Amino acid sequence: MTDLIYSAITSLDGYIEDANGTFDWAVPNDEVHAFINDLERSVGTYLYGRRMYETMAGWETDKTLADQSPLMAAFARMWQAADKVVYSKTLEAVSTSKTRIERAFDPEAVRRMKAAAEADITVGGPNLAAWAIQAGLVDEYHLFVMPVVVGGGKHFLPGNVRLDLELRDVRRFGGGIVHLRYRSRS
Repeated sequence: MTDLIYSAITSLDGYIEDANGTFDWAVPNDEVHAFINDLERSVGTYLYGRRMYETMAGWETDKTLADQSPLMAAFARMWQAADKVVYSKTLEAVSTSKTRIERAFDPEAVRRMKAAAEADITVGGPNLAAWAIQAGLVDEYHLFVMPVVVGGGKHFLPGNVRLDLELRDVRRFGGGIVHLRYRSRS
């Protein structure tokens, strides 16, 4: 069985976006972006909520992103090659290839997807991730902690769950950014 991975760039106080809904403080430097690309090579499917999908769709719909650097071009190619599942009750249509819409999150369907997959699956967006976490589906957590405190906004983790995790790796990057990799013990 493959792993379901929840990965995000967070502030030191655990937010993926600030109280204004912005995340301009979360742009990875080239060293971090290269590391993220290495991690993403094992991913065959991305699970997204609507808002995260609309943000990530730019990797296919905005050609200027890939033109910014070889690292960004490599990420765009990997992202476009992977399957995408968007969980949304309101999204009418998708703007990217290899993408389908599911109207409701079904933990059993995700378990079957994990059992059948040949490559890792990631879950993106804290709301969707909360459902996967509460269902006990997330195997690994990858946090890229930025050296900033934003004081409020959207949390990386849900507040109504207890997780027993094992630290598997720590990596320090220039600029004070730290990657933490945890494995679920359950």
